Amino acid sequence: MQDLHKALGDIASIRRQVARSTEFRGYGPATVAGTALMAVVAALLQRRLIPDPASHVSHYLVLWFATAALAASMAGAQMYTRSRRLHSGMSDEMIQMAVEQFLPSVGASLLMTFVLVSYVPSSVWILPGMWQMVFSLGIFASCRFLPRPMLAAGAWYLLTGLVCIAFGDNRALAPWAMGIPFAVGQLLVAGVLYFAGQEASDEN
Repeated sequence: MQDLHKALGDIASIRRQVARSTEFRGYGPATVAGTALMAVVAALLQRRLIPDPASHVSHYLVLWFATAALAASMAGAQMYTRSRRLHSGMSDEMIQMAVEQFLPSVGASLLMTFVLVSYVPSSVWILPGMWQMVFSLGIFASCRFLPRPMLAAGAWYLLTGLVCIAFGDNRALAPWAMGIPFAVGQLLVAGVLYFAGQEASDEN
């Protein structure tokens, strides 16, 4: 029985190693492009419904967290079905690996938001820039199993995050301080995924 458990453990370890060296194709370009549209819609809603976000921080957070949750749910659902189709028997390991790369970024964003809102409310304006920078770190962490040009998307979010922080005041809470970076960034991600998929199809 011990030999059986050891063999199963070795097989699981091998599958994880193979997953780490395989390009993840679970992200769909169309779905990612759809999240760019969500960012534009959220910015338009903020402009109409929350004209003074600095005075209504809770409304601002609800809007953008709801947008992020909806986008993540949509991307996650497609990631599951697409991975089942493209990675077949390796799909569970590939999905787990993809999620593990982004979890630290998500956790850091949530904790940072909680601390700033709860203890340093005067510095809430820094959140959009920090969200974008942390998101860029998630992309950089994922680049080892994504197409190489994805580094450009990580660099974009890092740059836009720094620009938001450079505003130095509540201008960073403006609708397009989130809308433009995420709309352009997600379209860039979608473009990289699309062309990488086309190259993979041509090779096959």
